[in-house]
Amino acid sequence: MKKMNVIVIFDKDMKKTLMCKRTKEPYKGMYNLVGGKIEKENDGLSEAYRELCEETNIKKEDIKLIYFMNLSYIKWGKELEVYYGILNKNVNLIEEVNKLEWVSINENFFDMNKYAGEGNIGHIIEEIKYDIKSSELK
Repeated sequence: MKKMNVIVIFDKDMKKTLMCKRTKEPYKGMYNLVGGKIEKENDGLSEAYRELCEETNIKKEDIKLIYFMNLSYIKWGKELEVYYGILNKNVNLIEEVNKLEWVSINENFFDMNKYAGEGNIGHIIEEIKYDIKSSELK
């Protein structure tokens, strides 16, 4: 099974999330989460930190990533590992390929004309927001 990751990054005030604007198909011109392929010889968390640094310049000391969920696409032989984290400080973003933008966490991430993933981004972000809120209540 081919493994990939996506990483949901929140700013330190939990008001914005980081998106990249796709320069290639699929979803060219649409907003997506940062992430990429997981190399077979490495563990998923290490790969998430590697991809995050490569695509954004956010380093391990800037954020603690939490392995949150998997989405398996059995028919296509793909597994998507989902991570999230809240920045512990402001960072200087450096774009690798795709343009990076901070987007309000109150956006409609289910808007399939604007966001890639056929509604999955909306589902992922809402589940993570619920997890964070639940953790704060404990």
